[in-house]
This record gives sequence, C-alpha cells and structure tokens, in this order.
Amino acid sequence: MNNRRSNIEIIAEMLRIGENGAGKTEIMYNANMSYSQIQKYLGFLISHDFINKIHVGNPCVTYQITDSGVKLLKSIESVIELLGWFDK
Repeated sequence: MNNRRSNIEIIAEMLRIGENGAGKTEIMYNANMSYSQIQKYLGFLISHDFINKIHVGNPCVTYQITDSGVKLLKSIESVIELLGWFDK
C-alpha cells in the first residue's frame, strides 16, 4: 500500500486526539494536518456529532469526542486491524 493516509485514518487520528479534549492547533499538529484539512475534517466531525465544540473561555475552544465518536473510532480501529493496516 502507499504511505498516504486515507480519510478514515485521518478521522481516526483526530478522534484519538479528541478523547481527552484538545484545541484546534493541538489536533492539527498531532495529526500532521494543514489548516484547510483541519477545517474540513472538524466541520464534518462536528456536523455528524462525532466531536463536540466546547467553549472553555473567550476565545478558547476545546474539541471533545462524543459517545458516537467513540463508537466510530472503535469501528474504524477494528476495520483497520482486520485489513492489517496497523503495521505502521
């Protein structure tokens, strides 16, 4: 397989980072994403209720994985493991 991450792998990484709550910059750097990518994926995850946007101050925002996000992450990890993509 090629070394590029799939959309699913990027989403799984973002959900893992959001398990303990994280800011946009932290997610962006830890998931090795560009600003435009983080905007696109966060928008998707928030709109589908996989991540919540939590205001903890002005203008401080934290992103936290939801219960449905936890279920999605577990499902993604199961599929990735079945496909043998965890060799990394």
